Amino acid sequence: MTIDRNNLHSALLRLDGRGYKAYKDIKGSYNFPDFTLIIDRVQGDPFAAPSNLRLLVPQSIALFPPKLYRSPSREIALRDFLTRQFDRASRKISIRRGTGKSGLISIARTGQEVLDRSSVFIDDNNIEVRFLVGLPARGRTILGRQAAEMLCEDIPEIVSTVLLYSSIDSREIQNHVETVEDACWLRQNLSEKGLVAFVANGSILPRRSGVDPRPLLDDAVAFTSPKSLEVEFNCPNRGLIKGMGIPQGVTLIVGGGYHGKSTLLRAIELGVYDRIPSDGREFVTTNPAAVKIRAEDGRSIAGVDISPFINQLPQGRSTESFSTPNASGSTSQAANIIEALEAGAGLLLVDEDTAATNFMIRDRRMQQLIAKNKEPITPFIDKVRQLYEDCGVSTILVMGGSGDYFEVADTVIAMDNFQPHDVTEKAKAIAKEHINDRIPEGGNNFGKITPRVPLPESIDPSRGRREVKLKVRDVDEVAFGTEDIDLAAVEQIVDTGQLKAIAEAIVYAKEKYLDKKRTLPEILDLVMGDIDSYGLDVLTNFPQGDLALFRRFELAAALDRLRSLKVLPSGKV
Repeated sequence: MTIDRNNLHSALLRLDGRGYKAYKDIKGSYNFPDFTLIIDRVQGDPFAAPSNLRLLVPQSIALFPPKLYRSPSREIALRDFLTRQFDRASRKISIRRGTGKSGLISIARTGQEVLDRSSVFIDDNNIEVRFLVGLPARGRTILGRQAAEMLCEDIPEIVSTVLLYSSIDSREIQNHVETVEDACWLRQNLSEKGLVAFVANGSILPRRSGVDPRPLLDDAVAFTSPKSLEVEFNCPNRGLIKGMGIPQGVTLIVGGGYHGKSTLLRAIELGVYDRIPSDGREFVTTNPAAVKIRAEDGRSIAGVDISPFINQLPQGRSTESFSTPNASGSTSQAANIIEALEAGAGLLLVDEDTAATNFMIRDRRMQQLIAKNKEPITPFIDKVRQLYEDCGVSTILVMGGSGDYFEVADTVIAMDNFQPHDVTEKAKAIAKEHINDRIPEGGNNFGKITPRVPLPESIDPSRGRREVKLKVRDVDEVAFGTEDIDLAAVEQIVDTGQLKAIAEAIVYAKEKYLDKKRTLPEILDLVMGDIDSYGLDVLTNFPQGDLALFRRFELAAALDRLRSLKVLPSGKV
């Protein structure tokens, strides 16, 4: 039953001075002149997680033009824009009103990426906004008058400021929506031109610092494609756009230190996401199935067939179903590649700075000193072309220390002061002049990729008597039951909302699809299919506003790093 706004105001005044748990009485739905306020969950004390609230604003009042959300990409962009507007307004209006989280009004935090979030929804009938409120108290005594001000005065002010189309700069919102739509269109059309990535002319790739992802303002060099690699697209909104196209196959990014090699790769790896108009990389787009690969000392590995890269381990240990709680650099990088391929990766991104040296290259001198029958590792240089020719998987590598890769590359891009130069012909000429006499290793084919079957009993989100215990720490770790999933090396997770959604998705997968028969790729298909059909709400028991969409690759990566995980190869269940 929906109650009038005045009843909420009166109820909060009556609660003034009572114990905090009495706030539970206000759970419900309340009619305001221009919107409905829904209180879904009330926190247990002022130091607990803030209360969950929702707003429903009828489109008859909000009046957002349907053209702003007529396509999936436009809708996501508009929802992202409104989330950012609500966040700015709530930060200005929130004031401390007591102890703990008292006085807080907040919504999902946003970064440079435009993500499909559960914070705002829009259709022809309503705008729905999900947010958090720290109901005010002194100690554990309710501050009812301050609560009445927050819910009955501050919230209506936010609605009138950011949730009515007439209150928003129409040019700013149109630019936001059209930028995202164009970037999404570019990404979808890469394969038609035989490309795996595109970097628009004029892009600003350097960031302000390692902890500040905003674009560098001073001394930033705008990106300009070499003519030999320049391609053009006719975008739905901006029309003609030109830039560097990176073709399918094996691409090397070379150059001296501090000239922008890793900066370019970082922009490409995050090009799987759309970005806000002021990011500088908003028209850097990448194959959506691109996965960043690195070495990851100490990670756990569960039943991965790393035999395409590693064989003949001491003591005769098998590598066709390799497990370890403490992987080395080379075994972790091998497992990361095989797991990405198992999940359906179409493009691998590798930076030598974060790779295991003995995994990337074994030169002729080392081959002469250590015979192949004494070396279990087949280096990546001998598998990277097979990956493309046998599996159709392209690779982009940052490589500053080994010219041996010239022979296996299709394209070589040299970065000089953050500007790209096509040096493919020069690199090929050098390779012919200085003949490499190293012996290829690892056979004529890449090898098999064996899907694994996760065992449901090895995935336990409970802790003690509590049914489910999930907690996200920053953007690189999830507490999953009694286990901690370390995702610091999974560089394409960009938001804590993605981590929260991933943790919920693992629980969802266990409850619905882990049956000791389905392979991991089949489970990923089903989970991502359900999210695509029903939204992120399918993962949770009640509406939550702090979830953000993730890719199947990051879901697989989180599951693979769960130290309790046990698997069987498909066909051996």
